[in-house]
Amino acid sequence: MEASRNGEWMLRDRWDPECDADLADDGSGLPRALLYATSAALGGTGLDSTSLEGALAAAQGGFLKEALAFGGNAKGRLGGVAKSLNWHPVRLLSALESPLYYGAKKRYTARHAAWRLRRGAFDFFHGWSGDAFAALVEARRQGVPSVIDIPTWHRNKGQTKPAETRSERERRLGPRLGWREQLPVTRLEMLAEYDLADGILVPSACSARTFLAAGIEPERLHYVGRGVDVARYRPAEKVPERFRAIFVGALIHRKGVHRLLEAWKKAGLKDAELLLIGQVHEEVKPDLARWADASVKVPGFSRRIQDDLRESSLFVFPSECEGFAKSTLEAAACGLPILGTRESGDAIVDGETGRVVAVDDVEALVAGLREAAENRDAWAAMGRAGRARVERCLTWDHYRGRILRAYREVNRQVGRGGE
Repeated sequence: MEASRNGEWMLRDRWDPECDADLADDGSGLPRALLYATSAALGGTGLDSTSLEGALAAAQGGFLKEALAFGGNAKGRLGGVAKSLNWHPVRLLSALESPLYYGAKKRYTARHAAWRLRRGAFDFFHGWSGDAFAALVEARRQGVPSVIDIPTWHRNKGQTKPAETRSERERRLGPRLGWREQLPVTRLEMLAEYDLADGILVPSACSARTFLAAGIEPERLHYVGRGVDVARYRPAEKVPERFRAIFVGALIHRKGVHRLLEAWKKAGLKDAELLLIGQVHEEVKPDLARWADASVKVPGFSRRIQDDLRESSLFVFPSECEGFAKSTLEAAACGLPILGTRESGDAIVDGETGRVVAVDDVEALVAGLREAAENRDAWAAMGRAGRARVERCLTWDHYRGRILRAYREVNRQVGRGGE
């Protein structure tokens, strides 16, 4: 209970992006030879872009010795330290269904990173949750400080669960599993990663709370947030005449798309449009058939997200579980007010840059949509405030600065801050 209270104090104070506007770095206490490893690519979209920006923190600091990843476009920015794992035979498993193939990539990333830690003179390891078990074990053996990056939340998602659930115990004591069944990374392995890492990099306040709920010590949690390219994502020169609400992301229930569709229908806005950009998953098709009318546009994937955002009036993102949804930052950088959940990340300051609604609260979404459509000048002002906040504390420079701070704090905590 005491740890939880201390953690909440940290969330209210240091773990607010606004507290990180000034991240001046004198280079002291940082690693000298860091190994970075991810089963994602270094460069691209989504987690691939975040992985590259994370590696760049050490590269720009002059201490990235090696970066392992499955492809990407990093060599132009990381040079010879970027090592592609694309050549490994694990790529032959790409025909398997996604959970199995991704599991194979994660396991190989961890094992290859462990092998590099045994052979290379590294003094710090940075891995990603689910990609790092074997490497974290080796880092402990070598006395190398380590951190793991969390893409979303603690594996228990804020729920109270035993260390080993009944189904996990039955699986462990049951018949020997075939090689396919052993590919996905288990919850127990991810829980072990949390224990092995010296530091845990969390992307948002909601993510941090799930770790506090699981009893993780607050001092082992380091807020890094996320960032956005403010040159690429920028506001439109003028507000569009027609009211358009936009959602960007996978069209799935976890992201609240079904609630948004219901709320849009109930709001009954005149001369308005809802644009849903992203891949339509099977689970949402019945909701589209029930709630969507001619005012709902579903173009699928878009290669012009910046323009789509700039041509819109409001960004809506009622997700029930995210680390820090990059689309919310891209929208804020484009000067859009945001109507979304706290679970979507830290892009919204309620009443200042948009409105925060509870997960699954259709009526709150209806009220937010109506308010945004009827008070467009006031909401446009919130959008401008959101852009200013992004520039102040949520660019990629700020993200990399927070990573460097985490490295420094971890080195200090393990007694290596003066090296």
